[in-house]
Parts: sequence; C-alpha cells; structure tokens
Amino acid sequence: MARFRTRLALLGSAAALAAGAVVPAQFGGAQPAAAADRQWVALGDSYTAGVIPAAGDVFEVPRDGCERTDQAYPQVIDRDLGSLFDLTNVSCGAATIEDVTDMAQEPIGRHLPPLSEDPDYPFPAVPPQSVAVGPGTDVITVGAGGNTLGFADILRKCPELGQGSGGVGTPCKDALAAGIPARLNKVSQEYDRMLTVLHERAPHAKILAVGYPTIVPKDTSKCRYNDLTQFGSITQGDLDWLRQDVLEPLNKTIEKSTGTQEAAGFVDLYDSSQNHSVCDSGKWVEGFITAPDQLSFVHPNARGHRNAANHVEAAMLNTLG
Repeated sequence: MARFRTRLALLGSAAALAAGAVVPAQFGGAQPAAAADRQWVALGDSYTAGVIPAAGDVFEVPRDGCERTDQAYPQVIDRDLGSLFDLTNVSCGAATIEDVTDMAQEPIGRHLPPLSEDPDYPFPAVPPQSVAVGPGTDVITVGAGGNTLGFADILRKCPELGQGSGGVGTPCKDALAAGIPARLNKVSQEYDRMLTVLHERAPHAKILAVGYPTIVPKDTSKCRYNDLTQFGSITQGDLDWLRQDVLEPLNKTIEKSTGTQEAAGFVDLYDSSQNHSVCDSGKWVEGFITAPDQLSFVHPNARGHRNAANHVEAAMLNTLG
C-alpha cells in the first residue's frame, strides 16, 4: 500500500508538468484507399489522448511524449469513419486549455523517476495544438479544461488529506473548496478564448467540445475507502463534493462556453456514463491504479473511449448535413 501511495503522489506531481501539443501529423489506423473529403483535427488532454495502458498501446514511432493510445476515441473513430474524415490527432496527456490555444511545451512521456526512466526523455518541445488547425479544417474535436481546473492536483491532495480519517469528514473540501470558483472562472475565460482562436484559424469548421464522463458515482457508498483501484483514501464526503462542486460544474462551464460560439457544439459524455464510474463494477474510468499495479490516475479505459467515440461520431456525422 505504501508503495502505491508513493507512486500515486509521484504521478500526481508529474501530471501537472505534462505537455500540450505535437507537430501536425497523420496518426491513424488502417488508411482508406482514397483520401477522405473532410479534414478533422482532434485536440485535447489525456481524456482524449488515452495515455494509460487500459486505453491501449502507445502507437507512434518515434514517440513524442504525448502518449496517445490506439484505443483512445480519436483512433477508434478513425477506424470507424476513416473513409469520411481524415484525422490529425494532436491531443496530448495533461494538456491545459492554453496548451491547446497558444503554449509550446515539453512532453514528459513516461519519465517518472525514480519509478520510471523513459529512454526517450527529454522530448523536444512541441507547438500549441491549434497549429494543426487551418482554413481547410472541417471538423475540430476538443476535450480540455480539467488540467486548467487543476484536477490532477486536487486528485493528488485529496488522498493525502484523507489519510487517517477512516473515510469520515470532508478534509479536502475544507482545504480547497474556497478556491474552486476562481478555478472554474479561469476555465471559462480560457475556454472562450480557445474557441475564438480555433474559429479564427478555421472559419468554416464545426467545433465539437467534448465534455468529461462520470467519474464519481451519485451513490458514493459504492466507493471503498483505501482502495487504490478506486479513489484511495479520499473520503466519501469529499467524493460527493468532487462530483457536485467540481466535476459537474466543470462540464457545465464547458457547455456554457460552447454556447457562446455559433460554430461550436457540446458533446455530453456525462449522462451516458452515469453507471460506469470509477466505483462501478462495469467501470469506464479506472481508479488510481489498474490492478495489479498499473498507474492509471483516474482516466478512461478502452470501454470509456468506445462510449466517447459513439457520441462524438454521431456529432461528426451530423456535420455532414
């Protein structure tokens, strides 16, 4: 247990440093015989990129450190709709909204010393994800906001604050709740600006803003205290707070920003994943670890990405008119 807590703390610290973008390139499954008519660019953070082993294998050679996986929803959709949409996937693990919009960064890959020394580290700096978007882009999918909110940092602190509590109380809420409105306001402002920049770069493109799935169940009694395949030592009260005051408002903030742009639409993943949280037996999001010892740090697995693909595909097909 102590070993896993050490890994968790290190992963949480490292997640805040991850990069945001790559040089535009085609990353697909099997390619169609003829080029697709419509150009699609996939932007976003680790909930788009995949990053964890439960979301498939990292497939790029050479690696760029963003850790896109072959079961992540852009790649699933590419296999389903590759004859209609030509994919450029520049999503990147732990990207912030600014990483999508205009910040160059340095990916860390799997360099998590002392647990993991990535042989390809350090990775070259990469440009903002938005450079993959241009006048010829027809569809943009973007899933971002969680890292601007600082969700990885919250996930690192809540178990620390909950240790020794026996699962009782709301130590994380007590410590962090006062700062959440400002974090959400930052998400709102940066999301509005990102959508504006994307529309300026691709005036004719439909922008599909992809929300976050259900992570914490409505019934948090399902969640076992000190179980690292779920939320470790986060208390039940803090899980209720995370759902009601952090995660659900994050989705609402993204949806509201999307509503300010005529060219944008919101893809809701929350309702369809209600019974597939980290604490459900048929989970679509992994906990801090995937048994026996794979670091997952609360990310969607392949089933979660398949669900995302279903909803994003439907929205993309609607753009065909």
